Amino acid sequence: MRTGVIIPAYNEELSIGKVISEIPKNIVEEIVVVNNNSTDKTEEAARKAGATVLEESFQGYGAACLNGIEYLKSKKIEIIVFLDGDYSDYPQEISILLDPILKSGYDFVIGSRVLGNSEKGALPIQSRLGSIIAGKLIYLFWHIKYTDLGPFRAIRTDKLAELNMKDKWYGWTVEMQIKAAKKNFRVKEVPVSYRKRIGKSKVTGTVKGTVLASIIIFKTIFAQLFIKD
Repeated sequence: MRTGVIIPAYNEELSIGKVISEIPKNIVEEIVVVNNNSTDKTEEAARKAGATVLEESFQGYGAACLNGIEYLKSKKIEIIVFLDGDYSDYPQEISILLDPILKSGYDFVIGSRVLGNSEKGALPIQSRLGSIIAGKLIYLFWHIKYTDLGPFRAIRTDKLAELNMKDKWYGWTVEMQIKAAKKNFRVKEVPVSYRKRIGKSKVTGTVKGTVLASIIIFKTIFAQLFIKD
């Protein structure tokens, strides 16, 4: 199945080339980097590494993902992989995400950093705690177990379209997981490796980023209780 990769990127000049270079080109049709108002040379580094680069002026993780999805609509891509540009994930593990879709008919596969091997200090306590609380709430309301809200994930393009994704901020990942549960998609978590990112995290790297992301994530969870889609 034709596979495309979307990488939202904000000031990832030092890492984006490494990420792109380690994506297995034999199984990926196109790599799309969505430059989200970077003030460094992220765009230049991504183009040099061979990616298609799009520009997204709205500052938000979800907005960058939506931009990439819109672009890939005309490319007849059948599976979309979402991957961060900070080199914390292992791009060569894309095949681990694709296998359940290709071999067992799953619709949506999430790379769980909790189930996999994480380098010491790579996954901050606030991220682990947030995933635990969010996971328990999702299980309580929609009876599906998630161990992580990690951004490294793969989903069939036709199923992604059914989700009608809306969030433009930090609620993107949890919105996708909740909507997939509500629609009874075949969902699977697989263990993935995780290392310390290059550079400082825009979310967990600051108190403001952590608080804002937490508010948006939990607001998204409770909002979905009243949305019938």
